[in-house]
Amino acid sequence: MLNVYLLRHGETPWNADGNRYCGRTDVPLTEKGLGQARAVEEQLRNIAFDAIYSSPLQRAWHTAKIAGGGREVVLEPRLIEADFGGWEKKRKEEFVPENESLWADWCRDPATTRAGGTGETAMEVILRVHDFFEETVRRQASGNILVVAHNGVNRFYLAWKLGMPLRHYRRLVQENSSVTMFSLDAEGELTLKLLNARL
Repeated sequence: MLNVYLLRHGETPWNADGNRYCGRTDVPLTEKGLGQARAVEEQLRNIAFDAIYSSPLQRAWHTAKIAGGGREVVLEPRLIEADFGGWEKKRKEEFVPENESLWADWCRDPATTRAGGTGETAMEVILRVHDFFEETVRRQASGNILVVAHNGVNRFYLAWKLGMPLRHYRRLVQENSSVTMFSLDAEGELTLKLLNARL
């Protein structure tokens, strides 16, 4: 059984600015975000990680480096945040009025609707993240790994693995630098053990 400790990165200036959609835009951590990463490092200090994986975006790998106690971090492109297309760099209050029908389509069926009109669908995100975890379980069937990714990526994958309708993905909370922990067995079955926790 592989235990996965899944984090969302620490706070960024865009998270603090009314939850502006970062997507693939490579924004740094705030001072608060750095503090959040240090706090989670303290929470995870007694867990022996066999590997640490991170999205290549700096807000994720910087969180991973701190939370992992300075240990080696493997950058994994499949963990990069969703491409939000025309919604990137904007708050929801800004982009929804620009195309209300697109937002309605996304809320009804993110699995097949392209975020921001030109970005990824939820299923495209899920399939690449699933591919990463499937490969990881084949390589390492047991132990502990730390994975640092993003709000959209994490929630889409969890919703799908838990059998939730993808339109409900926002019902899963992922605060900055909070811990979600689940196990994956050899067949890839996920058992959720912690969600959005402070250990």
